[in-house]
Amino acid sequence: MFKVGITGNIGSGKTTVCKVFEVLGIPVFYADDAAKKVMTDDQLLISGIKEAFGNEAYFADGSLNRKYIGNIVFNDEDKLKRLNELVHPAVFRAFDAWVEKQEHAPYVLKEAAILFESGSYKKCDRSLLVTAPLETRMERVIQRDGVTEQEVQKRESRQYPQEKKEQLADDIIVNDDTQLVIPQVLQLHQLYLSLAKAQ
Repeated sequence: MFKVGITGNIGSGKTTVCKVFEVLGIPVFYADDAAKKVMTDDQLLISGIKEAFGNEAYFADGSLNRKYIGNIVFNDEDKLKRLNELVHPAVFRAFDAWVEKQEHAPYVLKEAAILFESGSYKKCDRSLLVTAPLETRMERVIQRDGVTEQEVQKRESRQYPQEKKEQLADDIIVNDDTQLVIPQVLQLHQLYLSLAKAQ
């Protein structure tokens, strides 16, 4: 199966781009959603999280104590790194299992906020970056999430700079409110169809 990893810094509009691919019949695996799911479904991961963060990481009903975990990892780089080291392999397992079920699709997309940072782009055949100027992205996130500029900058600082991702990406979609997104998606869709056939 031909796999395209798609990413973009906060507020770039990568989810919007994914929705266009979905309209074209391309299945999209949302890694961030999968990460939330595996934290309550994957027993190996649950054990690892309890070991690293204590039993308080989960409520009695088995649901994740997000506030508890969030408070720890937000202020401790090493703890965040440890959490990612535990979660990423579980997400990879979930992605592999999901891909197996998509046999009728010409290719699949894997949407991940930290596609490059986590190294998961190496497991994809192609990487696609959605870009937008920083000011535009900040405005979008402030409006969408009702957060402050400082909070957006803090989230932004946890990801590679957009310029670094541009160097790593095979393909780029510019979503700066001046260029139309759909024609860019259609062009890449044709490219991916031909690359998938040639695989």
